[in-house]
Amino acid sequence: MSRDKRLLGIAALLGTVLLWGSSFPGIKVVVDTVDPMTYVWLRSLIAATVLAPYVVLGVRRSWDLGDSVRGGLATGIAFALGLWLQGWGTRYTTASNSAFITGLNVVFVHIYVAVAGRRYGWRLASSLALSIAGLYLLTSPGGGFGLGDTLVLLGAIMWAAQIILIDKYKPRDPIAFTYAELVPSTLFLVPALLIYGPPRITPDVMLVIAYLAVACADGAFILQAYGQRYVDPAATAMIFLLEPVFATVFSVILLHEHVTFPQIIGMAMILSALYISVRENTGTA
Repeated sequence: MSRDKRLLGIAALLGTVLLWGSSFPGIKVVVDTVDPMTYVWLRSLIAATVLAPYVVLGVRRSWDLGDSVRGGLATGIAFALGLWLQGWGTRYTTASNSAFITGLNVVFVHIYVAVAGRRYGWRLASSLALSIAGLYLLTSPGGGFGLGDTLVLLGAIMWAAQIILIDKYKPRDPIAFTYAELVPSTLFLVPALLIYGPPRITPDVMLVIAYLAVACADGAFILQAYGQRYVDPAATAMIFLLEPVFATVFSVILLHEHVTFPQIIGMAMILSALYISVRENTGTA
């Protein structure tokens, strides 16, 4: 694989994490008024509906979408569980704890890469240690480890599985793959209606959910499916640790939150870890 393609893949994954980082203020608004199941199925239904015309057109023109759809459905199960567990757990823990624990998905990905017998050297190990330390300084988690933290940790395992499954399938059609990846999440519609009843959502909140669906689901996952063609799982997980960095930046801009000096150091450490990991992936000395 050429170095240019790897760099293109890295750029696509940076676009993914930028969109995800922009989602945190919106998610905060939504989960304060909407139950986790409704948030998951409604966001995913909107996102899948937007992509449905492309898939219908592909079927009518006999495009080869089979492998992408099958891989997307398998990956979508991990995505749906991760999204639900993260949203559920965040209700019972702090936002900082949730952000830190979610970022631990990078540990599970690195364990998989090491166990699977792939090339795993000191650069990746040092980047992992540096990134976790930086994530801790950035998110400043505190308190004990309760139910909410456990649920978010299970969600982090599902996020790791999603990264690994995309690497396994390497979808040829990122749009069809993303559509199929979103479908399992819509199945939360049934238990959500049975447990919570029909959702009551204000137009303002619905607009936020629409943004999360189109930009942070459709756009981000298409970029992820494309980028992971050329970037290995360990480097991908490291790039995704930029999500809390971007989330902090957007929170400062949109929610007028303040950044502490330890958080700045933490962001710098994550960026340093990303640099080490990207050098390893692109083969630069």
